[in-house]
Amino acid sequence: MSAPGAMLSRPPAPAGSPPSVVPQVVLAVVCGGYAVGAAFGWGSPEVAAFMGDFGLSFAALLAAVSCGLYARKRRTRFRPAWMLFAASSGMAGLGNGVWGWYEVIEGTTVPSPSLADFCFLLFAPPAIVGLLVLAKRPVNRAGWVCLGLDSWLIAGSLVTLSWSLALAHTAHFQGRSVAQSALSLAYPLLDIVLVSMVLVLHFRRSSVHRSAINTAVAALALTVLCDALFSSPLLREHYRSGQILDAGWFAGSILLAYAPWVARRAGEECTPEEARPAARRVPSHGGRPIAGSLAALTPYLAAAVCTLGILTNVLDGRRIDRVVLFTGCTVVLALVVRQGIMLLDNITLTQELAQKENHFRSLVQGSSDVIMIAAPTGVLHYVSPAASGVYGRDAEELVGSELASLIHPEDLGRVVHEVRRFLAAAPEDEPTTRIECRFRAGEQRSGGDGWLNVESTVNRHHGGLIFNSRDVTERVRLQAQLQHNASHDALTDLPNRALFTERVTQAVTGRRASDHDTAVLYIDLDGFKQVNDTIGHQAGDELLIQAARRLGDSVRAGDIAARLGGDEFAALITGDGTRDPAAREFRIHEIADRLRIRLSDPYRIDGREVRVAASIGVAFAEPGVSPAGLLRNADLAMYRAKQAGKGRVELYAPQMQTEVAHRAELATKLRTALQDGAFSLLHQPVVELAGGRVTAVAAHARWRSAQGILFTPAEFLRVGDRGRYPEDGDRAAELDRWQLEAAVEQAAARHRAGYPVPVAVRLPARRLLDQALSPKGVESLLTRHGLPSRALVLELSESDPRLPLDDLERRLVALRRLGVRIALDGFGSGFAAISALRRLPVDILRLDRGLVDGVVESARLHKITAGLLRIAGDLGMQSVADGVDLPEQVLALRSMGCTHGMGTAFSGPLDEPRLRRSLTHAHYPVPDVSVQSRAVVLTGSGLPVRQGGPVGPESLVHPPLRSNSETSVPPT
Repeated sequence: MSAPGAMLSRPPAPAGSPPSVVPQVVLAVVCGGYAVGAAFGWGSPEVAAFMGDFGLSFAALLAAVSCGLYARKRRTRFRPAWMLFAASSGMAGLGNGVWGWYEVIEGTTVPSPSLADFCFLLFAPPAIVGLLVLAKRPVNRAGWVCLGLDSWLIAGSLVTLSWSLALAHTAHFQGRSVAQSALSLAYPLLDIVLVSMVLVLHFRRSSVHRSAINTAVAALALTVLCDALFSSPLLREHYRSGQILDAGWFAGSILLAYAPWVARRAGEECTPEEARPAARRVPSHGGRPIAGSLAALTPYLAAAVCTLGILTNVLDGRRIDRVVLFTGCTVVLALVVRQGIMLLDNITLTQELAQKENHFRSLVQGSSDVIMIAAPTGVLHYVSPAASGVYGRDAEELVGSELASLIHPEDLGRVVHEVRRFLAAAPEDEPTTRIECRFRAGEQRSGGDGWLNVESTVNRHHGGLIFNSRDVTERVRLQAQLQHNASHDALTDLPNRALFTERVTQAVTGRRASDHDTAVLYIDLDGFKQVNDTIGHQAGDELLIQAARRLGDSVRAGDIAARLGGDEFAALITGDGTRDPAAREFRIHEIADRLRIRLSDPYRIDGREVRVAASIGVAFAEPGVSPAGLLRNADLAMYRAKQAGKGRVELYAPQMQTEVAHRAELATKLRTALQDGAFSLLHQPVVELAGGRVTAVAAHARWRSAQGILFTPAEFLRVGDRGRYPEDGDRAAELDRWQLEAAVEQAAARHRAGYPVPVAVRLPARRLLDQALSPKGVESLLTRHGLPSRALVLELSESDPRLPLDDLERRLVALRRLGVRIALDGFGSGFAAISALRRLPVDILRLDRGLVDGVVESARLHKITAGLLRIAGDLGMQSVADGVDLPEQVLALRSMGCTHGMGTAFSGPLDEPRLRRSLTHAHYPVPDVSVQSRAVVLTGSGLPVRQGGPVGPESLVHPPLRSNSETSVPPT
């Protein structure tokens, strides 16, 4: 068989378990036993008479009880038929009982006519009506007329034949009474009617309870056959009860008793609701033509039998009997009428069929879908005209071709499997199915010869299939594009994070999971933000596109490169089975370094040369590491590469994870400390170097540990928001907000207590760009606590050259309009300070402590510091020196023109009570040239201690406190 034939051939249906044959065997044994007994005369005339009369009576009553019980328990559409069969069998049983009474009980000859004859005559009418109930009901009036005509055709032909052969002789009374003659004619005539109904039912029986109906028809046919034999004069004259003829009646009654229960055993029993669709179900393809042909030939066969009866009279040389002539004429007339009705009905059906055919032809030919009919061999027998527009091929060209030759070879196996599964399913359970495959297109379709994505709805059709197909190529392309967009970066068209994570998961957990030399490279472009800030985001996008192209071209064919977001990329390098750790590290490091060099080459964007570097972290798929853990390890290694100076490659080491865990623990402690109020503020006086007057205080946050130790910000924020991780910036921002809030609140309280000293709060420059510290937010904070705006000084620390100075300048100008003064912290410690001094509105310059520590000993540093102070003086700014710890430094800075200073030469950071005591005097002694060599008394405490003498600033000798930038071991 060809491939299409194999595709469309119906697989064999699984055979169900057959019903038990025990009842049939028992039935055959009982009937056979009775026949054997009748054949051998039952051993004695008395037993033969008893079995011939009461045996038949028992069998008929058994059939009556069986049909009656079934009709009572099973409320089906055929319940009246079984009730009528019960009544018919009851009459037969009663007649046989009366016959036995005369023969067996009384030992006399049965009179004719008798009550038994009356009962036997009543056997046929209920059976005839019951057979009518079992017959398939016509759907219209013409059908009922044809049913009656068919019945008469059969009955009339049988009457003609029987009259010609035997009934004509029986009709001569020959001295009999009218009752005896009528009785002699009634038996054969009723049998003829019963035979006619049996034949009609055979050709018009319902498909429901087919086994039960066939059994009942066989039982009645056997009974009618025995009645016909009994009606013949030859057998009737020699008939005695208990003979072999009784075995036929006995078997007919037993079969009728068994008939109603056959449907239940064969699995055909159903409810009335189920019987209606079952009656409409189309018969099997193999049996329908034979039954239809025999039903169509029934009228002609009846006419032939009638003609045979008339010819019998002619051939015998007898005059044609008037009964035969009358019956033959009525049969011919019935045949003519029936043929006329059928002709009119056929004309009407032909017109309706032509109208429906035109209607469906218009629908099929006008449909935009392609409708194809494939034979069981897979050859296309019909293709609708829409094929020209959909497939680009004429319908005539496709007709006669094999369906398998038009389906893409890669899809053919799947299509064959689905078709076979569909054909194996029950039609009522799965009337249709859907198949999607690629179909060969023709030259007429734009784009030339190729493949189209086609979706087909498949239906059964006379052993073949009907395909209702439509072109879904654009939909498939759109779905593929959407799927590609969902798994690829829109800018660079590289795989995105989701797809890359999926591929990493496959590499770690798949069949190559044992390749421990598989590695992930985490790549970050150093300096990308400057490109966005300097030449624009469009240039940054172009740089990312070029970098992605370089990365995709540099990885091997089996590897995958992806963009994870922003300026972060990644690459999955599959292993080659290397077992030596040193060899695999060398190989991966070589690949990563080649990528770093390639990504660090200059980029040409908008006619200018742009340079960025690449920091790469490498992590190997070690045993037990999860996909998420592998990506995290590579990210940690990349962060270490950026910390180590950027533009380098770092391999992951386990201690990196330990550092992250420590950072997380520190962040948890910081949040807990903020919630529990473990932070406090210390304030360090800012002293005027000329007279020692306290002009401001600088707020410093301290963390008091469980042991009572105070830690500086440098100790509990080791990287602050210089760290790459978001939690670093988050916890630093949270602490900055708390520090500003607490400083303003305490300064307002001091103002209300009579200490109107401004407070200086140090904040990173980037923090002033946050929405939470907008001018309106700062104004709301000052208003809420009642602090004048001139009493707040914001010190900018950690100036980042990457910050947008335009935005920062606008923010500072707005703050100065409120009255807040701006100080530049750490002046002289970096290149960014000069740019900030040139662009930003600054009121106060705070010298970095690095310029103060060696100002007395180093002549070079002395000149630098003096030059910077001269710039501040020329710009009209106040200058504050940080870290003034020695009297010599006070004298040197004052001689250079520095206006203010803060440090342990005056006071260390003070808590609130000591600060208020210090502000009560409002002055600190400043060293004079004449007492320059006076010794300074120091103690080991963290706060100033009083010496003997009067209370005042001069009575406080301050010990050398730990500087703000000093970093010890952080709390754990």
